[in-house]
Amino acid sequence: MRPKELLTAPLTLSLLLALVAVCAISTGSVTVPLHDTIDIIVAKLMGSTPAADPAMTDIIWTLRVPRVLLAMTAGAGLALAGVVMQASVQNPLAEPFILGIASGASVGATLAILIGSAAIPFGVPGCAFLGAILATLAVLLLAGIHRRVSTVKLVLAGAAISALCVAATNFIVYMAADAEGMQSAAFWTMGSLADAKWHSLFLPVLIVTALAVYFLSQLRTLDVLLLGEELAVTLGIDASAKRRLYMGLLALLTGVLVASCGIIGFVGLVVPHLVRSFTGASHRRLLPAALLFGALFLVVADLLARTLLPAGDLPIGIITA
Repeated sequence: MRPKELLTAPLTLSLLLALVAVCAISTGSVTVPLHDTIDIIVAKLMGSTPAADPAMTDIIWTLRVPRVLLAMTAGAGLALAGVVMQASVQNPLAEPFILGIASGASVGATLAILIGSAAIPFGVPGCAFLGAILATLAVLLLAGIHRRVSTVKLVLAGAAISALCVAATNFIVYMAADAEGMQSAAFWTMGSLADAKWHSLFLPVLIVTALAVYFLSQLRTLDVLLLGEELAVTLGIDASAKRRLYMGLLALLTGVLVASCGIIGFVGLVVPHLVRSFTGASHRRLLPAALLFGALFLVVADLLARTLLPAGDLPIGIITA
């Protein structure tokens, strides 16, 4: 196996991700020794009481483990979205942040927060998903969904929709009556994993896992879409139908991730291109490696966000941008 292949092999990336995740869990404003961190995690998974101090156990299990798991989930999900979008629309610049889908989800999430999520069916995730769907439709309609979407048209359409959604979000925040609502809404515009809790992990983990499994079954179709619509028709694949299906699923994914951790930009753009330089364009190797590397990338970014400033957390969107 060549060095490039070894570096991006699923086993190598999985081991590296596990190592970095444990280091990230043990590091923070209070540093916990690695052996204590591992003992706490193993004891909790086995259902026994950790031998470590209860306060240390609470820091590790209640605060840091959910946060690192959310970072892994969001990183894998955003990388997945980038890989699939770039293949679906045959555009190397496609990703949720640049195409305005994440900004659309942020508008919905901000509205839900300021109105009160309890008064809205499906709450913040439902509104974020609706915003992502509407932004997706707007971008594809502007760029020309029934024709081959050029890079210029797609980027311009995405920039226009993104600017419109950012303006709408800022207007909603400006009109907010209370300071607490404004502070909560600011969370969605900058991205943060600080509110990660065990009970909030279920939906993003479920959606990312389900879509990862689905798209891993679509590797041949993604390869064909990347090569062009003419070849897809020759092989009996309805490229337009697949494109609409994939974009709808990715809007769901983006909405759930924005509802969980706000806007985290450029992960879906940078990770696929970085991994592709090692694996090549074949999705059989690209997609599994991108999922793992995306998780690794965001765990490291969140670790930097937590530790760069002694006073507190930086928004993770600042680190990734």
